[in-house]
Amino acid sequence: MFFSLLVSASLLAAAVPDSLQAATVVADRGLVVSRTDTLTINPLQDVTSALQQLPGLYVGDYGSLAGLKSVSLRGFGSPHTAIYIDGIRAGNVQSGQSDLGILDLQSVSSVVADYAQNSLNFLTSRPQFAGRPVSGDVRLSYGSFGTWQPYGRLNFRLGQRWSLSAQAGGILTHGNFPLEDGTLRQNNDLKQLRGALDLFGLLNGGDFHAKVYFNGADRGTPGSLTWPSTDRQSDRNVFGQFLLRKSFGPVYTLHISSKTAYDKLFYQSEWGDNTYEQTEFQLNSVHKFRVKPWWELSVAADVSLDGLSSDLYHDVRLGTVWAAATAFRFRRFKADAAVEYQGTFDRSGASWNSVSPSVDLRFTLLEGLDAVAFGRRAYRTPSFNELYYPGFGNPELKPEDAWLSDLGLDFRRKLGTFTLKARADGYYNYLTNKIISAPTDDPYVWLPFNVGKVQAFGADVMAGFDFTSGLWLASLTARYGWQKAVDKTPDSYAFDQQISYVARHTAQVQASLAYAGWTLGVQWLLRAGRFDAAGEMPDYNVLDLTFDKSFRLGSTAIGVHFAARNLLNRRYEIISGYPVPGRNLIGGISFKF
Repeated sequence: MFFSLLVSASLLAAAVPDSLQAATVVADRGLVVSRTDTLTINPLQDVTSALQQLPGLYVGDYGSLAGLKSVSLRGFGSPHTAIYIDGIRAGNVQSGQSDLGILDLQSVSSVVADYAQNSLNFLTSRPQFAGRPVSGDVRLSYGSFGTWQPYGRLNFRLGQRWSLSAQAGGILTHGNFPLEDGTLRQNNDLKQLRGALDLFGLLNGGDFHAKVYFNGADRGTPGSLTWPSTDRQSDRNVFGQFLLRKSFGPVYTLHISSKTAYDKLFYQSEWGDNTYEQTEFQLNSVHKFRVKPWWELSVAADVSLDGLSSDLYHDVRLGTVWAAATAFRFRRFKADAAVEYQGTFDRSGASWNSVSPSVDLRFTLLEGLDAVAFGRRAYRTPSFNELYYPGFGNPELKPEDAWLSDLGLDFRRKLGTFTLKARADGYYNYLTNKIISAPTDDPYVWLPFNVGKVQAFGADVMAGFDFTSGLWLASLTARYGWQKAVDKTPDSYAFDQQISYVARHTAQVQASLAYAGWTLGVQWLLRAGRFDAAGEMPDYNVLDLTFDKSFRLGSTAIGVHFAARNLLNRRYEIISGYPVPGRNLIGGISFKF
């Protein structure tokens, strides 16, 4: 199927301008909702420092490069937050959460956080050729704790409409950083190799992107400070995917995507070794019809097949999604409404069905000032571990049921050399049937049950400016978020208390100044009002500094890069018992040709 569609895409290609500029396509099931933030990625950033720019976002970081990295938005758990790579969902039927550590941020240009769809979409950077048939990017970085990060990418122009990129990168580190008492965090090493092939194409009225990706990692899993371990983990992940968008005249547009993936995790422990193998297949389509210049209709159909094989249990899941949406576009008013059916069927006989409506509104109050609002219902089907893990799973679980809503203002105005921007949002999310572990009749046996409730409401505000004048570039952005995400589970020991690790107050300031190839960047972050099961956690603030200098040597652009992370050497834990490194440095050199 993949190669037949690739050939079809080639036949559909027609004369287009001599350009391979970026075209963002998202497999969105026809749902145009959205309240989004777009983050530009610095190659020296890690996942945590990159994503913590967003006030309503929580990154679960188990410390160091080797630790698990998960993410959640506005009070919901990580299984409720979807991860996309170039518009196609990354699944994990075993635990429901994807480890962001498999991604190579050096190949990512930006991340789009979608609050209505409760998702993050990581977008691969597109090749730039500057009139040449071949271009490339080679980087080598070295940092604290014996960390080496090589990266290389070659881009090949295949005519005016197509290009091919081949890239590979890795991490090699012993990772044993010093703790506050002077001892070393042990068993924190990581050996990782990641590689990808990307085929980009422009069609007459559309575009195409195919990707093959590999990740292999061997790492230590040091455990918490209270319960240190010598456990080891090996990961092997490979997937192939494509996405095609094509307009057939002014009325009909087709979006179609597919993905095939294989993941193997081997966990070595003093209690025994376990192997988990997952397979995944997706086929997604969206059909859009422009009925009138101001009115569009769309229908979408997705099917997925996921399998898990392990030493402990096996199962297979068939999933299907059907959606219908309508959109209205007027000069000052835009509206999108949709309804989505989701059916999930396990080989064991369990099945779930859900219907989710959504609506998104935007109204232009004044030039440069828009009012926006959305509301959406969403379901999260239990993972295989929650249902079937021997001695832990509960096959009677129901899907988590959530309502997401937002009301906000957007402002953007260009005044001479300045572009002013501001944004304010108030939101309310409510989650029922939350899956939490609770004791059974035997107090030593805990099982997951649908007894949890979470209420999250808050506000995010942002203000800043961009400045451009001659060789000078400057930007300043300040964000503040207040979030009250509380446990509303009846009879819970934490009733009406803040959800663990979700900050009540988040402040972030980001600034950059560039002149003639010199760039200085500063990022400061504060997280306050956090709790865990033992009570209130210490507040923390982090200061990161980046410096870049680029210059040309013939047709080659040479860059020198430096980053100082946690410059103030704050000792803090995002997850209790899993400290993050104190002050650490990384620097490198890059060659672009």
